[in-house]
Amino acid sequence: MISFMQLRIPNAKLAFLSRTSRVPLYRIVLSFPQKVFFPAAKYSESEVDGSFSLRLVPPTLVAAEKEEAKAVLTLFLKKQGLSNALAARAINRSESFIDHLVSRLHSVHKSRYLVGRELTTLEIRDALIPYLEALHEEYGSILVDVVESFPNPPVVEKIEETVEKVPIPVTPASPPSAVLDSKKLKALARVTDIGPTGKLPPHILYLVELGMDIERIRVITRKFPAFAYYSLEGKIKPVVEFLLDLGVPRAQIPTILSKRPQLCGISLSDNLIPTMTFLEELGVDKEQWAKVIYRFPALLTYSRPKLRATVDFLYEMGLSAECVSKVLTRCPSIISYSVEDKLRPATDYFRSMGVDVGVLLYRCPQTFGLSIEANIKPATEFFKEKGFSMTEIATMVSRYGALYTFSLAKLVLKWEFFLTMGYPRAELVKFPQYFGYSLEERIKPRFAIMTDKGVRLLLNQMLSLSEDGFNKALKRKLQKLIDN
Repeated sequence: MISFMQLRIPNAKLAFLSRTSRVPLYRIVLSFPQKVFFPAAKYSESEVDGSFSLRLVPPTLVAAEKEEAKAVLTLFLKKQGLSNALAARAINRSESFIDHLVSRLHSVHKSRYLVGRELTTLEIRDALIPYLEALHEEYGSILVDVVESFPNPPVVEKIEETVEKVPIPVTPASPPSAVLDSKKLKALARVTDIGPTGKLPPHILYLVELGMDIERIRVITRKFPAFAYYSLEGKIKPVVEFLLDLGVPRAQIPTILSKRPQLCGISLSDNLIPTMTFLEELGVDKEQWAKVIYRFPALLTYSRPKLRATVDFLYEMGLSAECVSKVLTRCPSIISYSVEDKLRPATDYFRSMGVDVGVLLYRCPQTFGLSIEANIKPATEFFKEKGFSMTEIATMVSRYGALYTFSLAKLVLKWEFFLTMGYPRAELVKFPQYFGYSLEERIKPRFAIMTDKGVRLLLNQMLSLSEDGFNKALKRKLQKLIDN
C-alpha cells in the first residue's frame, strides 16, 4: 500500500482550484507517493561513498559554496518564472535545502576536495542544474514548496476557506503538472515491472549488470520517459557496445547514459557514426573520443549546422586548425554555447578590456559560457574596486583564463587573506593563478610554513612548486640567509 502525503498549496492556487472544481477546500490532498519524495536526492547519496564528511571541508569554503548554491538556485527559480522578490523569499526559506545542495557537491566531487582542489562556478553549476531540473520535472509548480520544506514533505495545514462552500464530495482529480503525469508513471512502472518469468525486463537487467542501480534508472526515466521503452537488442546494447569499442571504460557507461539517455535512441549508422565522422573533419581528435564523450555526451546529439556554426566562430577568432581540435577535445561543451547569445557577446566584452580573445578561447573556453551580467562584469568590478587598472585586469585574465570561473565569494576570501600576507598587489598581476589554489589546503598552510621559517618566497614559488620543490626552495633561502 502506497501512503500519500499532503502538500502545501499557495492560497492563489487554492482559490483557482475552488473556482474551477467547486470542491470545498478545507484541505487539498494530492495523490503523491511518499516513496518518490526527493528520489534524486537519495540517489545522489547512493552513487558515491557516503563516508565523506563535511568536517573535512573548511568552514570558509562551505560558506562560499553556500552562496554559489544560492545563486544557482535563484537563477533556476527565476528561469521558471519567479520574480526577483519571490525567488529571494524562497531562498531565505530554504536554508536546509541549500545545505543539501552543498552536501551533494561534496559527495559527488569527493576526490577533488580530498586533494584540496576547489570547484569552479561552472563546475558547481553543472553539478546542480541537472539535479534541479530533475526535481522540477518531478514536482513542477510545487517545486518551491518542496524546496522550502526540505527535508520534510510539504504539509497542508488546515486551510480556513473564505469562499462559499459547496457540499460536493471530494473526488480525485487527474494529477496536475505538479506531479508525475501518467506517461511518466507508466514509464516508471515499466522499470520495475516483473514479467512472467519473475524477472525484471531484459533491458533493465542489462543496465543493472552495467552498474546502474534501479534508483538511478528511475531518475533517468523521470527526466526522459522514453528511456524505459528502448529495446535491449535494438537500441541500448548496440550503443553501449559501440562506446566500449571506442575505449570508454565500462565504469563510465552509467554516467554517460545518465547525462544523455537520448543517445540510446539515435541510430548508429544514420546518426551517431556520421556525426562523429563530421566532428573528426571539424577537428575532434579521433584518438580521444572516449574522453570527449564522457566529458560531454550531448555532443553527438547536436545538428551539423550547430556544430559547424561553433567551429566557424572559433576560426573567425583566429584559432588554428590545431587549436580548434584541442578546444573541441578538451572542452566539447563549448558546442552547447550559443554563438550569438554567449560566445559573441563574451568576445566583445573581453575585447573591450584588451584581452586577446583567441588566446583566452584556447586556454579556457569555459569562460565564454559564463553570464556577462551575473559572473563576468561583477568580477571585473571587484578587481577595479581593489585598485587594479583595466590593463592589469586584462593581463591577469590573459595569464590565467580560469580567473573568472571562480565565484565572487571565493575571490573575496582569497583577496582578504592576500592583504594579510604582505605581498605587493603587483604579485597578483604576475601570478593571478593564486586565486585558483585552495585557501585552506594550500595557501594558508604554505604561508604559515614559510613565515615560520622566517624567509620570503615569491608568490609563484610559494604556491606552484611541488611539495619537494617548495621545501628545497625554503632550504635555499635559509642557506642564503645563513651565508649572508
